[in-house]
Amino acid sequence: MKFTEEKLEQAFTELLGLEGYPHLHGDGIVRSEDEVLIEKDLIEFLQKQYKTDGITLTEIKSIILQLKSFSSSDLYESNKAIMSMVSEGFILKREDRKSKDIYIQLIDYSGLDRQRFADAEELINVVATNETEYGKDNNIYKFVNQFEIVGYEKRIPDGIVYINGLPLVVFEFKSAIREEATIYDAYKQLTIRYSRDIPELFKYNAFCVISDGVNNKAGSFFAKYDFFYAWRRVAGLAKDVDGIDSMYTLVQGMFHHDRLRDIIRNFIYIPDSSKKNEKIVCRYPQYYAARSLFENIKKTQKPEGNGKGGTYFGATGCGKSFTMLYLTRLLMKSEYFESPTIVMISDRTDLDDQLSTQFTNAKKFVGDNMVISVESRAHLRELLQGRESGGVFLTTIHKFNEDIELLTERNNVICISDEAHRSQINLDQKIKVTDKGVTKTYGFAKYLHDSLPNATYVGFTGTPIDATMDVFGRVVDAYTMTESVNDEITVPIVYEGRAAKVVLNNSKLEEIEKYYEKAAEDGTNEYQIEESKKQLQA
Repeated sequence: MKFTEEKLEQAFTELLGLEGYPHLHGDGIVRSEDEVLIEKDLIEFLQKQYKTDGITLTEIKSIILQLKSFSSSDLYESNKAIMSMVSEGFILKREDRKSKDIYIQLIDYSGLDRQRFADAEELINVVATNETEYGKDNNIYKFVNQFEIVGYEKRIPDGIVYINGLPLVVFEFKSAIREEATIYDAYKQLTIRYSRDIPELFKYNAFCVISDGVNNKAGSFFAKYDFFYAWRRVAGLAKDVDGIDSMYTLVQGMFHHDRLRDIIRNFIYIPDSSKKNEKIVCRYPQYYAARSLFENIKKTQKPEGNGKGGTYFGATGCGKSFTMLYLTRLLMKSEYFESPTIVMISDRTDLDDQLSTQFTNAKKFVGDNMVISVESRAHLRELLQGRESGGVFLTTIHKFNEDIELLTERNNVICISDEAHRSQINLDQKIKVTDKGVTKTYGFAKYLHDSLPNATYVGFTGTPIDATMDVFGRVVDAYTMTESVNDEITVPIVYEGRAAKVVLNNSKLEEIEKYYEKAAEDGTNEYQIEESKKQLQA
C-alpha cells in the first residue's frame, strides 16, 4: 500500500483510536493561536487527581504558569526541566502556608510498578485493552491533528499526542508516493522548521514520530536522523516486521497507555550535564530487555528465589549500556525493592571506564547520588559496610581476587555483569600440581559469589554458553543479529563462496584441538564444538 499524507494521517488516527486516543481536529480546541497546551485538560486532571488534597484552581494555574515560564529560546534546558517535572513529579507549595505541601505528578503513573511487563503470555491479555491490570488510569489522552500554531511563523504539525493537556509526542508524515518527499524530509520539518518557528511546542516534547507509512521511526527531537528507529516488537513477542507492519508495531508497541507512560517515566534518559544536547529515547530491545530482567529479578531474589536474575543475549547494536542504565533506574525507583544496592561488574578496564562515565553522569536519572567507581575490593567493603540500601558501585571482576572475606549478606544487592562470560562464570575449583605440591584455586567469579552470597546476579552477553546460564539463569530476552541488521545498526555482510583446498599440517591440527579443549573448559558444550568442527570441514 502506498500512502498519501492524508491517508497516512487517517491510518494513524484510526490505529491510535484503537489504542484509546480519541481524535480531535485542531479547529475544535478553543485557545489562543500561540497556545500549545490544552489548559482545560490539565486543569480537569489535576482537580480530579488531587481533589482529596484540596488543591485549588489558583494553585493549578500557578503550575500552568510555571510550565509556561520556561523559555523556548533555551529549548534543551527547558525541555530537560519540564521532562523532569513530568517523569519525577515535584512539590507544590500551598497557597495556604498552613496546608501540607502536595507532591504533584502531571501524569497518573499508578499501577506501573506492579504491572507485569515481562512474560509474553501475560502480556498478550494486557495489550488487548488500555486498562492496566489494576483498573483504568485517570489520564486524559487525545490525538489532535491539523493543530495550527502561530509562533514566529504559522505551522501545522500533522499530529500531536496529548496527555492531560501536555503535547508529549509530535508526528510528522510524508507521502510514500511522492518521490521528492522522504521520511528524512519529515525529520527536517520537525527539527529545522518547527524548531525555528514554533519552539514553544517542543518544550513539552517527550519524543517525535516520523513516517511515510513504510518507514516508521521514533526518536528524540534533539537526536540526529540516524538515531530515529523503528519499534519492531509488540508486548515483548519477537517478530520480524518491516514496511507497513512496522506502523502497527510502533503504535501498538509504544502507544499502549501503560507502555507510553512507562517510556515517559523510566526510559527517556537526559544526562545530568551535556554539551551536546543529549536526550536518549529507548529503543525496543532496550525497553523489553530491561523490563524482562526487572521482572525476573523480582521472581528470583533470595531467599525465595535462587539468585539467578537472568541472562540477556544482545547482539551487536543492542545498546546494552543504556539497557543497564534503564534497568538500574527501574530497580532504584521500584517500591518493591526499596532502594537496592547495585554492583556493576565488567571484565575489562575500558568497559569499566565507559560504564563509569555514563553512570556518574546519570545520578538524577538513576535516583541516587552515590554512584562510585570502586578502586579496590577494600574500597567496596568500606562502601558496603553498614549500608542497608542504595548506592551504585562500578568495578571489574579482577578486583575479586583470593580475598574471600564476606562483603555483605544482604539480599537487596543486585550484581549486573557486563560481558558475562569467561572470568565471570568460572566458579569451579581448579587443582594445580607444582613443585611445592597440590594447590586449589578458584576463578574470580567464585570469590565474588562467596563475598555476596545472597545477591541476585544478572548477566549481559553477546556470546551465551551453557555455563553463562548456570550462573545467571535463563535467557530472559534476546536481540538478534537479524534484528540489528533490520534496524540498520549493523551492516549486513555478504559472503562470496569460493572453493579452496587447504592442507593442514600436524602442528596446525594440534593448535585447533587445543582451542577446542580451551573452549570446553570455558563452558562450551559438546554439541556446539561438534557443530563448529563440521563447519570447518564443510
